[in-house]
Amino acid sequence: MSVAQREALWRVRESVPEAQRREGASIKHDVSVPVAQLPAFVTRATAAVLALVPDGRMLVYGHVGDGNLHFNVTQPVGARPQDFLALGDAIAEAVYAQVSEFRGSISAEHGIGQLKRRALARYKGHVDLELMRAVKRSIDPRGIMNPGKVLPD
Repeated sequence: MSVAQREALWRVRESVPEAQRREGASIKHDVSVPVAQLPAFVTRATAAVLALVPDGRMLVYGHVGDGNLHFNVTQPVGARPQDFLALGDAIAEAVYAQVSEFRGSISAEHGIGQLKRRALARYKGHVDLELMRAVKRSIDPRGIMNPGKVLPD
């Protein structure tokens, strides 16, 4: 691949968020599943979302070489953004349920953050959460770095 081709590819990739903004409201997911399961996951997650939002528009792209996908859902054409966004939790639950079925992760390159904090407790086991807390305690023994921001209580 030439430098010009690489730059053109990156321009396309970097234009996706702006293009999606222009299309209306969107609900975004940063997930990962085993690479071999990507096609089946996309098919099943799309069906699960369309059961909730029949005219929803999927925009799925990402780092498929490592199973990381941006599984985004854009509002139906003509829908009111606030009505679509009100379905955000249900849509996320539908996507995350499929991620779980495929033994993936509800978080990929962008981490848990505050938006996925509640979902983390549902999709990670007790041992996983305790391990995460132990790592946090080891690097932040006084609990002063973003207290209560990521790990559920």
